[in-house]
Amino acid sequence: MSQKTVQWLIGRLLTDEDYRAQFLGDPLATLVAMRDQGFELTRAEMEALLRTERAFWSEGADRLDAHLQGCSLRRG
Repeated sequence: MSQKTVQWLIGRLLTDEDYRAQFLGDPLATLVAMRDQGFELTRAEMEALLRTERAFWSEGADRLDAHLQGCSLRRG
């Protein structure tokens, strides 16, 4: 288990709007891609992230100060 990877991933999901949208669009593919890129994620960690209520990620991001958020430049 890599607690460091899980902590980094949670932080990214809460602060990176584009990455959060990618994850919410296809959570499993996002986690598999991350693992394939060399990030240490166990099956149990991936399952736990997949079981986390999806609304948590957007609601949590909305509660962070805007200075901690990375906004998406892709929206028109």
